[in-house]
Amino acid sequence: MIVCVAVVGHQNNPLYLQSFTGSDDALKLHHIVHCSLDVIDERVNNPKRSASTLNETFLGLLYPTENYKVYGYLTNTKVKLIMVTTDLDVKDADVRSFFRKFHAAYVDAVSNPFHVPGKKITSNSFSDRVGAIVKSFGPSMTL
Repeated sequence: MIVCVAVVGHQNNPLYLQSFTGSDDALKLHHIVHCSLDVIDERVNNPKRSASTLNETFLGLLYPTENYKVYGYLTNTKVKLIMVTTDLDVKDADVRSFFRKFHAAYVDAVSNPFHVPGKKITSNSFSDRVGAIVKSFGPSMTL
C-alpha cells in the first residue's frame, strides 16, 4: 500500500507531500522523504554512472526501512517524485507505471497557467488525481 507521495523541487524544496495513512504519520513520512533526497543526490551525481543509466529517470528503490520502502523518479527538470510504500514485494514494472502516471499528473498541474513555477502545488484537481492513482495501485495491485 502506498502511504505517501511527494514532489520535491530541483532545489530540494517540497512542492507537494500527501500522506495516505489514517494516523498522524505525516511528520515521520516527511522525514523519510527528506532523507531520501540524499540517496537521490548520490545516485544522480555519481561520476561512475554507466551510459545506460545517465538518461534513466526511474531511480528505483532508494532505500528500505523497517516498515517502508522508498522509490524515486527524477524528471528532466530535476524535480524528484518520491513514493513511500509498506509493500515489501513490489515489482519494478508496477512502480514504473505508477511514476509514469504520477509524472503525467504533475506535468498537467504545473502546466496550469495560474501555477507559479517553484511554488507548492495547491491544486485540488492534482490532489484528487494523485489520490485516484494511489488507489489504483492499492491492495489490488499485483505483487
